[in-house]
Amino acid sequence: MRLFAKGDRVTQPQYGAGTVTDVNEHHTVIDFDEHGTRTFVTSMVTLEASQTPAPARGKGGSRAKSAKKAPRKRVAAAEASASDSSD
Repeated sequence: MRLFAKGDRVTQPQYGAGTVTDVNEHHTVIDFDEHGTRTFVTSMVTLEASQTPAPARGKGGSRAKSAKKAPRKRVAAAEASASDSSD
């Protein structure tokens, strides 16, 4: 089993090409070009070295980031609290 080093370009059958961002004897973390960051058990992951260059990422990264959802308000709890205090 070959341990890849941080910064190595690799390919994985399910996610394709990516860059190793962290690796130790237990976990390997890869930032995939099309699928984001994934963590694998080092002894179980199937990787091959890749010569594919990493995509250019401008300021803030080139992958579209999903919008964060606003926290849901607890309307029922707030209404119950308001009605209790108004009595």
